Formats: sequence, structure tokens, C-alpha cells
Amino acid sequence: MKSFKTILIITILLSISINLSHAQKMYSVHVDYVNPSKLMEYNKIAKEFTDACKKYNPEGSWITAVTSDNRYMYVSPLENFAELDKNTFSDMAKAMGDDFGKMFKDFNTCYDKHGDFVITLDESLSYMPEGITQTQEGQNYRKYYFIYYKPQDQAALREAMKGVKGLFSEKGSKEYYRVYRSGFGVIDNYYMVAISAKDEADSSIRGKANDELLGEGAKEVFGKVMSAAARFEEVSGWMRPDLAYSSK
Repeated sequence: MKSFKTILIITILLSISINLSHAQKMYSVHVDYVNPSKLMEYNKIAKEFTDACKKYNPEGSWITAVTSDNRYMYVSPLENFAELDKNTFSDMAKAMGDDFGKMFKDFNTCYDKHGDFVITLDESLSYMPEGITQTQEGQNYRKYYFIYYKPQDQAALREAMKGVKGLFSEKGSKEYYRVYRSGFGVIDNYYMVAISAKDEADSSIRGKANDELLGEGAKEVFGKVMSAAARFEEVSGWMRPDLAYSSK
């Protein structure tokens, strides 16, 4: 048992060391997997919750994204893991009384599962030459590419993704993207690539133009990414500024 504990501690420390070597900005994410039949009801409650936050002003901020498979993701900046212990809504709950508890009971009828995890924005893999930002004016549509990998393939995948960034930079691509790395609370290892656009049509047009710009050489570069990946998932979505919040 002592040997097992020692190995476990060493493994955790090595994992933290590896992640910190590439660490950028961390975010905590709360995700609700909303049932399709409950979308209208969920949106109503979510708007009521956002309005209540604006009224009672709990400390904190988040942006909100909704995916095509009905995931509602609330993304908050995270300075350190100690912040996860804070009860952000304690004063708000006291001020609202029973209404606060009822609001979350109503939320719970809209999904079968939800949870929290941490992701890290990896600036060294992201490609936004004019400055990295999560939100862009007039570009609320999103394409999310989840690239899952086995632990032993992380280094190879990372090198392959550096190659993609190098190609985009060399060609002067205008298709900017951000890369996030899965972290605490996530079982599967993945890099998530987020690309912004005005809408689905704009995303398609820009994607086609970018493919033509990158040329035939892109096949080999992207091929190395896929060779190092365990599986690949593409999801579209929208930012929801009406469900975002920032304390005064």
C-alpha cells in the first residue's frame, strides 16, 4: 500500500509538472447537459439566474457558450485552485432566501447530468497574431474541435499542433483559433480548438478560403495531428452574451 501511494504521488507530481511547463491561463467550466425537451424552460431559468446575478452582484465573471448538442458551458477565469473552494453565491443566496434554492431546483429538472472541470488556454499553441481573446465583436458562432489523445501520445500531438500553427503563420492565415488543454476534473485527455465566426455560412466560407491558402502541404501537417490523436470530435455552437455575467 505504501509503495502504491508513493507511485501515485509521484505520478500526480509529474503530471502537474508537465502541465505547468505549458501552463497559460486557467478557466473553470460548469457544464449542463440540457435535455432537448427542456431547452425552452432551461433558457428561461438561465435568464432569470443571470438577471438575479446582475441585481445581487456576486463576485466573479463568466462567459457562456451553448453547443449544438445542448451543452451549456459557463466559463470563468481561475487564478488558482484555491478559488474552487469559494462559495461565490453565499451572500446572494441569503438575500434571495427560498427563491435561490427554488431556482436551482428548477435548473435540476432540465438535465440528467452536469459537472465542473478546469481547462487551460494554451497560448503557445493558439494562433491569434493580433492578440488572444476569447470573444470577438460580431463573431458569436463557434466551431469546436476536440482532439483526444492517449497520455503516451501527448508530446507527439503537441509537436504536430505546433506544426499547424507554424503553417498558419507562414501562410499568413486569417483563420484564427485558440487551443485549450483539458485539466482537473476531466477523465479523457484532449486539446480543444475554438474558431470564431459570424455564423455558420461565414465559418464555411472562411474555412474554404483557408484551405485554399494553406494548399496541398497542409495534408501532411494535419495528417501528423490525426496520427497522434486517439479520436476526434467536431461540435458547433454559439456564444450567449445574454447569459454572460461580470460583477460590478
